[in-house]
Amino acid sequence: MSATASSNTTHPELADLPALIRQWARDLGFADVGITTPDTGEHARHLQDWLAEGYQGDMDYMGHHGDKRYTPDSLVPGTRRVISVRMDYLPAPDSPKRALTNRESAYVTRYALGRDYHKLIRKRLAQLAAKIDAAVSGFDYRAFVDSAPVLERALAQRAGLGWIGKNNMLIHPKAGSFFFLGEIFTSAPLPTDTPFETYHCGSCSACLDLCPTDAFVGPHKLDARRCISYLTIEFRGSIPEELRPLMGNRVFGCDDCQLVCPWQKFSKPTEEKDFQPRHGLDNSTLAELFLWTEEQFLKRTEGSAIRRTGYEGWLRNLAVGLGNAPSTIPVIEALKQRTDHPSELVREHVRWALKQHGL
Repeated sequence: MSATASSNTTHPELADLPALIRQWARDLGFADVGITTPDTGEHARHLQDWLAEGYQGDMDYMGHHGDKRYTPDSLVPGTRRVISVRMDYLPAPDSPKRALTNRESAYVTRYALGRDYHKLIRKRLAQLAAKIDAAVSGFDYRAFVDSAPVLERALAQRAGLGWIGKNNMLIHPKAGSFFFLGEIFTSAPLPTDTPFETYHCGSCSACLDLCPTDAFVGPHKLDARRCISYLTIEFRGSIPEELRPLMGNRVFGCDDCQLVCPWQKFSKPTEEKDFQPRHGLDNSTLAELFLWTEEQFLKRTEGSAIRRTGYEGWLRNLAVGLGNAPSTIPVIEALKQRTDHPSELVREHVRWALKQHGL
C-alpha cells in the first residue's frame, strides 16, 4: 500500500507523515493502516437500499442520523481525511470449529471472548492522534470505534485495507477477516492511499450457502432478521421457533460466514492480551453458563461485549442452545432449574427446549 502522488496537498510538511503514522500505528498494536477521503462511494446507495428492504430488523438506529452514516464530513464537519486502522482479534491457539462441533459446548463469537474492544482501540487511536498532532499541529482529530454512524468497512476498503466480501466482511488477502476496524477523522489534508479495488471472492459462495439460518438473500445482502448474531445480540424478543433448531450451540454471535471463507487460512492470531479468552468462555458448557446467577453474569462479563445482550437475553440464548444439545443429565437438569424463572421470555424458551428433549 502506498500513498498516491496526486494528493494535491498544500501542506508539504504532511507529505512524509503517512509513513510515520504507519510506524506509530504498528507500535500501538495495529496490524494495518490506510488513509482515504471522506467518501463512501457506492456503499451509501447500498445502505439505503438495504434499509428500504427492512433487512435491519429492530435495529432502527441504522436508519437514524440522516446522511451522517455515509458522509463522514456531515458527521464531523471539516473532515478531509479518514485514517482507517485494523487490529486482529483471533485468539491463539484457538479452534472455533472444534467448539461448534461439541453440541454441549457454548459457542461465543471469537471477538467477544476477551475484553470489549471499544475502549482498548479508542485509547490506542487517541494515542495515535496525539502523536500526529504533536508532529503537525493545527488540525482536528476525532476517533471512532463502532461507536457512531460510520460506514467503517467502506472507508477501510477505500483506504486500501481489503475488499468487502459476499458476506459483507472486509477481507484482507493476507489476514482474512477476524479483525476490528477503527477510524480517525481529521481535517489534515494527508496524502491518501490507493483503494483496494481487486475483488477476490470470485465464484465462491461458501459464506452464503453455509449460513446456518440462510440469512443471506444474495451476495452482499444480509437479512439481519435471520442472522444469528442479530438474534442473539441485538434482538430483545422471542426468537422465532423455526430458527431455533438452526442456531445450534451459538449463544452469542456467529462466525460461520467467516470460518468457511477460504481466505481465513491467512488470519493472523492476535498478540493483544485483552483479546485472550476470559472466564473459560472458549471452553464452557451450555449447562454451566446457564446456571450463572445474575451476579455471576455481571461479574464475569464486566468489560465484555457480552453485556450487550443482558442477563435475560443470555439465558434466552442458552436455553435455545440447550434445546439443541444432546439429552444428557446436565442439560436436562440445567433446564429444569429455570422453569420458574421470573422472566416469561426465559421460561418460554426453556419450555421449548424441554419439549425438544421430549419433556
